[in-house]
Amino acid sequence: MNATDHAEVAVMPPLLFLGALALGSVLSLAVPIGPGPGSANALALTAGLTFVLIGFTLVALAVRNFRFAGTSVVPGEPATTLVVTGPYRFTRNPIYVGFVLAYFGFAIVLTSMWVLLLLIPVLVILQRGVVAREEDYLERQFGEAYRKYKTRVPRWL
Repeated sequence: MNATDHAEVAVMPPLLFLGALALGSVLSLAVPIGPGPGSANALALTAGLTFVLIGFTLVALAVRNFRFAGTSVVPGEPATTLVVTGPYRFTRNPIYVGFVLAYFGFAIVLTSMWVLLLLIPVLVILQRGVVAREEDYLERQFGEAYRKYKTRVPRWL
């Protein structure tokens, strides 16, 4: 294991999601499509906030597993332990699944078609610029243990 090695991700995932959320919000005000910001009814608000809560809970559980394992959650830092417990038993990317759920929830709460539409390029960038690079790194870092983990646990759900 090389302690100076790390995944060469194209973008930090939280910034990707926050940037898309901000851009989508601005576009919703500048070039509105769909119902428009602030038009969510009680059902939409409840549904959206439920997605946000589930998403952030999943992120928190996944981060907690990293901390318990004594390894970094930051893609630009070395992974010292392969985490396969908690939500990592069901998906190899619970943090990103949580981000997607929370982002989708925000799109509902904001009633923003732009925020929702921007999820498509976010997912493409996330897959190609982050997840694929992290998986290559983890395979180099942990070898056969990671290859076995990949065969048992799906990338997403």
